[in-house]
Amino acid sequence: MTTQQADTAPAKGPRIAVLVGGVGGARFLQGVRELLPDADVSAIVNVGDDVWMHGLRICPDLDTCMYTLGGGIDTERGWGRVGETWHAKEELAKYRAQPDWFGLGDRDIATHLVRTEMLRAGYPLSAVTEALCNRWQPGVKLIPATDDRCETHVVVGDTDNPGERRAIHFQEWWVRYRAAVETYGFATIGADDAKPAPNVTEIIGAADAVLLAPSNPVVSIGSILAVPGIRGALRTTDAKVIGVSPVIDGKPLRGMADECLSVIGVETTAEGVGRHYGSRSATGILDGWLVHTTDTAEVPGVEVRSVPLLMTDPPTTAEMVREALELAGVKP
Repeated sequence: MTTQQADTAPAKGPRIAVLVGGVGGARFLQGVRELLPDADVSAIVNVGDDVWMHGLRICPDLDTCMYTLGGGIDTERGWGRVGETWHAKEELAKYRAQPDWFGLGDRDIATHLVRTEMLRAGYPLSAVTEALCNRWQPGVKLIPATDDRCETHVVVGDTDNPGERRAIHFQEWWVRYRAAVETYGFATIGADDAKPAPNVTEIIGAADAVLLAPSNPVVSIGSILAVPGIRGALRTTDAKVIGVSPVIDGKPLRGMADECLSVIGVETTAEGVGRHYGSRSATGILDGWLVHTTDTAEVPGVEVRSVPLLMTDPPTTAEMVREALELAGVKP
């Protein structure tokens, strides 16, 4: 199996580890690559959204990062393939195949077919991801947080049995119900038995800087932190850990961070998220925290800096990354 995530030439820039998930994380990685084209960049990607559908293993965050960095993303939606068609979805609907609330595009299915075949042949997800990236050439190493099952499920009210609760997959909670259902909490299924994918903790430990992308703090970054060993690696690395707020003026940059934060009792503010992560000098994971120029935040033990956080294009995002690295004491 040939793989191609890292350049064959040795990296000339700093070693950067980035924890990412979803559309915001993918766009942040574009800025990292723009600023540091020759650096050793490893993106540790959330797998909590991963799910089996129609016999296929789907990894939404890994694919969003891969397609975005590889130039194949639908930029208007922010997810899925550009030029997508939906013939398979239409045929599945005619068969009344379930689930009918999750749509798979024809181009996207090809990725899931290759991934599923390789997984069933015994390859771990990290090796499968590396092989898929050989086709997309993302320019950074995309590494799943774990090769093990570590899925985010949501505890909701059971509409068929009032007063009872049940757990559903995160995809069903968000895609099918749009979070508009009585919700009590989140559970990471499989986390107790999971371990970080190969080299993940070593990459964090050897990094010159560790960045937390402006991804959902509960079901993206939070799901990565649920993998045993990753939080410990963040707390013990010699590198500074710098987070970027996913919230501007009380609203998430993208997605449903506000719905998730409200479930766990955290304010949807830059300060609320920063305090949720906490300081490494206490029991948290942050050394520094970037908030938008219109926001303020006071996070005990964390150096806070206000900078523009709107990711309008890769060059603009690169300046945000530059600020994060400066806060980490790393020269691009």
